[in-house]
Amino acid sequence: MKKIALSIVALSHSVTQSHNYAVVLGEEEGSRRLPIVIGGFEAQAIAVAMERMTPNRPLTHDLFKSTLETFEIELKEIIINNLLDGIFYARLVCTRNGEVVEIDSRTSDALAMAVRYNCPIYTYEFILDAAGVILDETEEESGEPVTIKKARGGKKKEKNSLSNKSEEELNQMLEEVLADEDYEAAAKIRDEIDRRKKN
Repeated sequence: MKKIALSIVALSHSVTQSHNYAVVLGEEEGSRRLPIVIGGFEAQAIAVAMERMTPNRPLTHDLFKSTLETFEIELKEIIINNLLDGIFYARLVCTRNGEVVEIDSRTSDALAMAVRYNCPIYTYEFILDAAGVILDETEEESGEPVTIKKARGGKKKEKNSLSNKSEEELNQMLEEVLADEDYEAAAKIRDEIDRRKKN
């Protein structure tokens, strides 16, 4: 099965599920996005590594990385390899003395490790077909429409530039994209609302 390379493009609050976050993975050679809801601890673990912060004491994922390095085990890549009943599954692909070993992992933990190792993140076509979204965007600031549609052929939604919308329209749009679990679009709308509150 052909692997599809992904990278982390956003990390934001999940408004539909309190105390949770959404990490958005983007297809490196395409426009599809894969939003995954994760817990607060895992979101913190990913954010700390992405921002190159050094905590006073090692976090669990830092400890695990140190343990792997102590035993000369290298993390080569992670693969989001399945999606069952809305739950993503992942594997850590490790090598030691030339031998390849795959370790079952929660997807959020696998992503936290991938950021620490700066290793590739992969998935398969059937997962992007089932849970991916496509963002066809022109320049948002120019006032041109932004088209958002489900990767599996769902309805398209035309979104005009956010800066031209009233606060009431923004709140309505936010509710709509959250109902579709489109966390990336929700983050953009929320950022626009926050920007206006600061002004």
